[in-house]
Amino acid sequence: MERKLIAIDLDGTTLNAAAQISAKTKAVLTQAREAGHIVSIVTGRPNRISADIYDELNLDGPMINFNGSLGHIPHHHWADEYQYTFNREVAFDLLAHREELGINMLAAEGKNLFLAVRDHPVELGFFPSILQTNQILNQKTLTQNPTSLTVAVDRSHQEHLLSYIQHQFSDEIDAAPWGGPNAVVELGVKGVQKATGVEVLAHHYNIKRQNIIAFGDEHNDTAMIDYAGWGVAMQNATPQIKALASDVTPLDNDHDGLANYLQDYLKLAE
Repeated sequence: MERKLIAIDLDGTTLNAAAQISAKTKAVLTQAREAGHIVSIVTGRPNRISADIYDELNLDGPMINFNGSLGHIPHHHWADEYQYTFNREVAFDLLAHREELGINMLAAEGKNLFLAVRDHPVELGFFPSILQTNQILNQKTLTQNPTSLTVAVDRSHQEHLLSYIQHQFSDEIDAAPWGGPNAVVELGVKGVQKATGVEVLAHHYNIKRQNIIAFGDEHNDTAMIDYAGWGVAMQNATPQIKALASDVTPLDNDHDGLANYLQDYLKLAE
């Protein structure tokens, strides 16, 4: 079998509902690498909360974070490292209008950037529950352009926020609402998606598109599933992702759906 590039989303895909990697998933991904295939994490998560998973899987190649906006090799210098950023004035504008837009929390992030401001408690596992003094987002502290802005709003304000962003910044920003229970909108550089990162990986490893297999479950996986020669939707994926995918895993992310599928697909020994 030709060498495959296996692009894996984390939440809802490689990780179970408790955000853990099962022993079986770890074993199968290790087996796939031992068989000569490449395993790459391609996630919406910031690098600060995916490096531990990268390490747990003993990966050594590039990782893609922020839905394609950052490509880097954790703990190492990589000549092809890249990061897309947008003008920090977008953050300043949202800060100035946060009351009328119903913004409860605003976080600006990048590879080496994490600043946030919170007006109301927001229970999101991705963000520290208590901000240190040096993590407060304001006009003075945000000295660099961010890669990502994460905005938590009152559910009743989400549509208003989206139309405001569309109206003000549509030529430079893409806004993507998160799936799940929280009214959260993530902002990134216009046109940059997970497929942007997968394309960089394919060039880096000299892998043709037909030898890319990608796994995902949510709307931010759309471009990657579409770009891959074989896009696989998780059993727990959204209907849109399932409709787009080449195949759907018989089992969900809580029952080793990715691991079982890969084992069959790559014909790895039990």
